[in-house]
Amino acid sequence: AGVAVLPAEARAQDVMTKESVAELKTAFLGDLEAMRGKFVGLAQAFPQEKYTWRPMEGVRSVSEVLMLAAMEGYSFVPNSFGAKPAELGTREEMAKLRAITDKAQIIEHINKGFAHAKAQLEALDPATLTGKRTVMGQPRSAAQVALLVGGDMHEHLGQMIAYARMNQIV
Repeated sequence: AGVAVLPAEARAQDVMTKESVAELKTAFLGDLEAMRGKFVGLAQAFPQEKYTWRPMEGVRSVSEVLMLAAMEGYSFVPNSFGAKPAELGTREEMAKLRAITDKAQIIEHINKGFAHAKAQLEALDPATLTGKRTVMGQPRSAAQVALLVGGDMHEHLGQMIAYARMNQIV
């Protein structure tokens, strides 16, 4: 009889309550804002002439990492939670965005990308996030999505911190 109960308990753990998702969403939004501030701070600290710097061939430059963070705000963050990505145009237009190296434009895009993600997540009804959704080919709960997306973005933040240290930027 105990074996018959286990699958039901396991399935129950796959579903989050509306209240727990609401708390998770609030915490994730707070983390998102903290990351935005850190990305902007690092973007401001780097001089324009260092935006094309990269630690070695084949590794993202300063501007490429910062625009990746902006693009994640425009697309990866909201899309992962089931919200709408920003309308950024064709693939060619998106490729041009990713190639921006101007400091002021990049800072503007970081702020806009994170603002888009925040607005999209705030608009989501927690009840729509209680089950699992497929993200990067795997079924994931809202908590798993938050860990995946947040972890990815924190990795890029750490990358920027390493770049700053390598360039003696405080």
